[in-house]
Amino acid sequence: MTRTRRALFVAVLMCLLVPAWADAQLWPPLGGASREATRSDSRIALGLREALRVGADNAVARTGRLDGFFRNEAIRILMPERLRRLEGGLRAFGYGDAVDEFILAMNRAAERAASSAKPIFLDAIRSITIEDARGILTGGDTAATEYFRGRTESALAEAFRPIVQEATNEFGVTRQYKALVGSLPFGLADGQGLDIDDYVVGKTLDGLFYVLGEEERAIRRDPAARITAILREIFGR
Repeated sequence: MTRTRRALFVAVLMCLLVPAWADAQLWPPLGGASREATRSDSRIALGLREALRVGADNAVARTGRLDGFFRNEAIRILMPERLRRLEGGLRAFGYGDAVDEFILAMNRAAERAASSAKPIFLDAIRSITIEDARGILTGGDTAATEYFRGRTESALAEAFRPIVQEATNEFGVTRQYKALVGSLPFGLADGQGLDIDDYVVGKTLDGLFYVLGEEERAIRRDPAARITAILREIFGR
């Protein structure tokens, strides 16, 4: 190949390769991500985990103390649905004090369980992935709480059950429930089979996630609730 033809060949080759090389630098391969995008996603995931951590801390502190359930009208555990329609009758037949004691005992059991929730929450928070993070960030006011509940509720219920069983035994919840049902002069066949521990576990989870949702709303809406740098970075956008 003559020098002139070689020079022409090199020039054509450079014209073909340089744009391709430039495009490769500007646009990562399909299915990949730039280093900056990966770093941004990692920060978003970190921020969401931090939001749930802060929210969980506050939710456990608010619900896991004396009267955390009982004095909070939004999450207070009431009579089971199948007994609620008969509560007036129970009170009319002189069982008002027994009803009040039963309701208080259920709420005390929930407060005991809630106070033990923090390590369970923290383990579950680590399951938030980068892939989940962006959708949660741009979701509704309780998107992280709803995602978290959907992924962890079964495991949390299983972990809560022995705590609730211990607390209901200590506070006499099951004993009081059986006494109430047995005292009904008109009978209550559908009330005999209720697993009161399951009922309290379910209501405890409802209450915790309700309060966690409130905490998430505050972090998203109120700058004062963003108490760490990563929360201000992610939610201050």
